[in-house]
Amino acid sequence: MYLVYSLVLTLGFLVLLPRFLFDALRHGKYVAGFKQRMGGIPPVHSNGQGVIWLHCVSVGETQAARPLVESLQRQFPNHLLVVSTITVTGQALAKELFKTTATQVIYFPFDWGFTVRRALRRINPSLVLLMETELWPNFLRECERQRTPVAVVNGRISERSLRRYLLIRPFMAKVLESLDRAIMQGDS
Repeated sequence: MYLVYSLVLTLGFLVLLPRFLFDALRHGKYVAGFKQRMGGIPPVHSNGQGVIWLHCVSVGETQAARPLVESLQRQFPNHLLVVSTITVTGQALAKELFKTTATQVIYFPFDWGFTVRRALRRINPSLVLLMETELWPNFLRECERQRTPVAVVNGRISERSLRRYLLIRPFMAKVLESLDRAIMQGDS
């Protein structure tokens, strides 16, 4: 199943590559952080300290992570924090909000096994926290292989997402097995 997912991801990337190149040349879009997205993240020199990797997709998740980061600082003062985003706007906000608390603010790697493994080697997290419901199958699988605990925090699933997940239920069940915790939002 993971092979099919990776092939579809690669095919989608190749099909959209002309658009990415056009946007990159015309607007500078997708250029920022490309090396990091390929797993070329600066190594975290933890000096034996634990590292918490917090992934916030964009602006909304980054804003929502503020109280979590404050709590992590209080509860785990000897741990380093690495924050990742996917969007340029999320990256800018994370660099501003967490400039004194994060060791690094990086772009999240593309979800290919080799890019994810490379990023995980360079960060070597003790714990990964995913804001909301950012389920990247290869990333979760590699974390599980490396015995790195992963938790979804402030998770939510819309009706639309649920319908999509149900279409690929066996695969999603396997992906969800890689999570150690899921702290979800409720209706109330």
